[in-house]
Amino acid sequence: MDLQHIRNIGICAHIDAGKTTVTERILFYTGKSYKLGEVHEGTATMDFLKEEQERGITIQSAATTCPWERDGDTYQINLIDTPGHVDFTIEVERSMRVLDGAVAVFDGKEGVEAQSETVWRQADRYEVPRLCFINKMDKIGADWEYSFKTIKDRLGANPIAMQIPIGSGHELEGIVDLVLMKAYYYDEGELGAKVEEREIPESVADLAAIHRQEMLEQAGYYDDHLMEKVLEGQEPTADEIRTAIRKGCIDRDCNPVFTGSALKNIGVQRLIDGVIDFLPSPLEAPDVQGSNPRDESEKLTRKHSVDEPFSALVFKVVADSHGDLTYMRVYSGSIAKGVRALNPGNTRREIISRMYEMHAKDRLALDEVSAGSIVAVVGLKDSFTGDTLCDPDHPIILERMTFPEPVLSMSIEPKTADDKRKLGDALVTIRREDPSFRSEYNDETGQTIIAGMGELHLEIIKHKLLDDMKVNVEVGKPRVSYRETIMGTATDVRGKFVKQTGGRGQFGDCTINLEPFTKAQAEEAGLNFKNNIAFENKIVGGSIPKEFIPSVEVGIRKTAVSGVMAGYPLINIKATLVDGSSHTVDSSQVAFEQAGRLALVDACHRAKLTLLEPVMKVVITTPDEYFGNVTGDVNSRRGMIVDTEERGNARVITAEVPLSEMFGYTTVLRSISQGRATSSMEPLEYRPMPANLVKDVVEA
Repeated sequence: MDLQHIRNIGICAHIDAGKTTVTERILFYTGKSYKLGEVHEGTATMDFLKEEQERGITIQSAATTCPWERDGDTYQINLIDTPGHVDFTIEVERSMRVLDGAVAVFDGKEGVEAQSETVWRQADRYEVPRLCFINKMDKIGADWEYSFKTIKDRLGANPIAMQIPIGSGHELEGIVDLVLMKAYYYDEGELGAKVEEREIPESVADLAAIHRQEMLEQAGYYDDHLMEKVLEGQEPTADEIRTAIRKGCIDRDCNPVFTGSALKNIGVQRLIDGVIDFLPSPLEAPDVQGSNPRDESEKLTRKHSVDEPFSALVFKVVADSHGDLTYMRVYSGSIAKGVRALNPGNTRREIISRMYEMHAKDRLALDEVSAGSIVAVVGLKDSFTGDTLCDPDHPIILERMTFPEPVLSMSIEPKTADDKRKLGDALVTIRREDPSFRSEYNDETGQTIIAGMGELHLEIIKHKLLDDMKVNVEVGKPRVSYRETIMGTATDVRGKFVKQTGGRGQFGDCTINLEPFTKAQAEEAGLNFKNNIAFENKIVGGSIPKEFIPSVEVGIRKTAVSGVMAGYPLINIKATLVDGSSHTVDSSQVAFEQAGRLALVDACHRAKLTLLEPVMKVVITTPDEYFGNVTGDVNSRRGMIVDTEERGNARVITAEVPLSEMFGYTTVLRSISQGRATSSMEPLEYRPMPANLVKDVVEA
C-alpha cells in the first residue's frame, strides 16, 4: 500500500476516559468487527484477556489494522489501544515509541486528569503529533468548554476546536463541524451509522461562530496564503483550512480537537476522518535515528522508504502457545517470511518464520512486510522489547526505550519442587513480556522476590502465575522498593583483602573517596552513571596495576546493587579510586573486587547511610462535603497537599504521599466519602525517609 495512505496511531488517556470504547467504535465503523463490543459488558474486542474483561480495564496494549474508505481511496490504520492505569504505563511508553500519531481521549466532564498529563508527557518525549477527542459528552455534568480549557491550561497545549457538541448529557444530539459549518445529527437506533446533515441550530450558532473564527486565525499561522484570505474577509475552502491545520499538527504546534460520545455512537466517524486529515503518514514522520553498532558515536538515519535497507524496532513480546509473538514496527525497507535479520545489539541472526497482521487476538498471515507496517512475527529467539532488527549488510541500532524502575516488591514461594521448576520458566516468560517487571532469587531466605509498578500490577502478575500458568505459589505482602544513599562524604577509606591459605594467597588493597552524586553532575563530568553510580579512577604512579582497576569498580558496583544497610540498591554516589597497593604474586582480579567491596561498605558507614522512599503524586477528586475528611486522611499518611482546585461542586486535591502509606488507600477513600471520591497516583521521586522510620525498615 502507498505509504501516504497508512496511519500508525495510538489511543491513549486517563483511566476511564473511554479509550477502549472509542477503539471498539472505530473497529465497527471501519468494518473490522460486525458487533459492538462493550467494556462494561466484558465483550470489548481489544480487551481480550480474562483479567481485562473481569475488571473492565485495559492491561496490555492491543494492536489491530483496519481499513477506512474515503473519497474513493482506501486508508490503512494501524491502531494500538493502550492502558490508562498508571501501573501499566510501560505499555503506553513502548507504544508511543513506534507510533506516528496519537489520539488523546478526555472525559467530557473531568477534562484533563492526572494520567492524561502523564501520557501527554510521554507523547512529548517521543515527539508524537496528536489530536484530541473530548468523549463522554452524554455524561451528566459534561462541560465541553471546561474540558477544552483544561487542554490549554493543564497540558500547555494549543488546542484548535474542529467541532462543538449540540447539547450535553442526555440532551446530546450531535455535533457542529466548524470547517464545513454544518450540524450533524446521529440516529441512535442505527448505531450512529445513519448521520443527518442540517443547518446549525440557534442554540449553538454564536459559540460555533466564535470557535470558527479562532480556528481560522490559528490556521493562518501555518499558511500565509490562508492568512491573507482571512484578513481580506474572503472565505477559505475546507481543503485550505485542513491543509494548514495538518501542517501545524504534524509540526506539533497545535492539536485539533474533536468531540462526541463513543458510547452513544456520536462523532466517531468524523474522528476517523480527522486521523486521516491531520495525523502524519510514515512519509511525514521524521527520519528514524540510530547509530552504527560498530561505532556508536557514528549517527545513522533511515528514511521511511521501501528503497532503504530493512530496519525495524521490537516493541512488545507476547508469550503464545504457537511460539512467542514479537510485535515490531518496520521503519524502512521490506522483509519476507523465512528471511534472516540481524539483531545488532547481540549480533544474533534471527529467522522470521511467520508474519501476521494482528486484529487483537486474531491474525492474518502475511508473506512480506514493508516500511510503515506494524506486524507480529514468530520465530525470534533472542530479540526482546527495545531491540533492533536490520539488514545484516547495513547494520543500525535504533534508539532504545527507557523503562521505569519498579516501586513495589513482594515475595513468592513455590509450594512443590515441580512448582519451583515451573516458576523459573514462568518468570522468564513474564520478564520477556513486561520490561517493567523484575524478579530475583534470594539465596539467604530461599524466596523469590518479584517487583513491579504498583499493587494492581503485582496482583495481575500473581493471577497470571496462579490461573494462566498454573504455578502454585504462596504470596507475601507487597513491600516498598526503598533505595539506600549517603548523606555525607568519606575520604581515604581503605579496603584491604588479604587471604593466606598456604601456597598462593590473595591480596587486594585500594583506597577510595565517596561522595553524594547526581545524574546531572555525572553528565557534566562525562562519567558513566550506570545504576545511578559513578566511578572515577585517579590513581597516579601505578600503585595499582591497570588490569586490576576495573575489578575495583566491579566490586563497588556489585556491592551497591545488593545494598549495604538493608539490602536495597545504593544510588546517587560517586566512588573515586585514589590509592592502593598490590602484591607481585598474590594479587588477582577477585582480590581487588573484594577490596572494592570492603572499601565501599566502610565508606558508606562513615558517610552516614539513610534510606530513600518512593513518593507518589496522588490526585483525589472529592465532593465538597468530604474535603475535610480526605485532607485529614492525607495528612495522617505523611502526605503533603500541594494544590487544591474547585471543579463545580467537587474539589481536586493534588498531594505528595510516601508509597508505604498508600496500601489499601482506595478502600479507605471509599469509606470516608461514601464511595463518591476517586483517586489516581503515579511515581514522583525518591526522597529521604525520617530517621525514626528508617530504623523500623532496617530492623523489619
